[in-house]
Amino acid sequence: MREHEFIDWIVAQTKLDPATVPVGPGDDCAVVRFGSSDVLVTTDQVLDGVHFRLSEHGPRAAGRKAMARNLSDVAAMAAIPTAAVATVSLPRGMDRRDVEDIYRGLRSVGDAFQCPVVGGDVGSWDGPLAISVTLLARRAGVTGGIAPILRSGAKPGNALCVTGSLGGAWRTAHHLEFTPRIAEAICLAMNYGVKAMIDLSDGLATDLGHLCRASRVGAEVLAEAVPVSPAASELTANPAAALHAALCDGEDYELLFALPSRLARKLCDAQPLPVPVTRIGRFVAGDEITLVHGDGRREGLAGGWEHTT
Repeated sequence: MREHEFIDWIVAQTKLDPATVPVGPGDDCAVVRFGSSDVLVTTDQVLDGVHFRLSEHGPRAAGRKAMARNLSDVAAMAAIPTAAVATVSLPRGMDRRDVEDIYRGLRSVGDAFQCPVVGGDVGSWDGPLAISVTLLARRAGVTGGIAPILRSGAKPGNALCVTGSLGGAWRTAHHLEFTPRIAEAICLAMNYGVKAMIDLSDGLATDLGHLCRASRVGAEVLAEAVPVSPAASELTANPAAALHAALCDGEDYELLFALPSRLARKLCDAQPLPVPVTRIGRFVAGDEITLVHGDGRREGLAGGWEHTT
């Protein structure tokens, strides 16, 4: 079973009133409507041995990553985080100082984005450390006028762009120390007509697939345009292997998004964000996702992280 297949099954079982839940399962956040106000809700977890190694990285880094992953989901919707609750399953007998460091890690990145931890639950068991965070957010803009950016708005002809550089995150401290792109996402939504967006947690190949399925489009990615991170390049002297890392490694937490071609040119010329923005391809009609090499070779783009395999 693949992750997106399980999510599709959940969506098929879910009957929601769009008047009260405009956005349900399948996007980076759900949107719940209370009167004239929208509340965005997202939840994510980190597991020792899967998303971090407690013995190597320590409890504070684990707490930070648990919060930052959720903040990155809020960034993908171009929203503003408001508050968080955390559930922590502690290995039995864990030292109190280590438990306090988990909280300090949660707070360190939450405080940076004015997102306090307002509650949660703590328990212990015979398994490894597991941390789950649920985060509440609101619409951006002075009057909340910026609608959440969904995965489903890309159209054929839209440009495909990405922030930052990709690959090698798990092999460096990046997957623990990344900065959620909240300010960057709001700038893009306010000024550059972004039509669809997702954060890159599972790798460009996988997350572009999520974006294309939601928007019912295909995509062409220009291999030579993909911004390969220095970390990925340092892993191997083989450019093809470095490109594969950029496409499939995951844990980058950059933004992948669709916008009109004209505005993509304006954005890439202006470079208004604190991180680079690169146009790496375009969306096309159909459902194929293709990697296009400089010599004209074309191949299907697949790979990335699967949570359910």
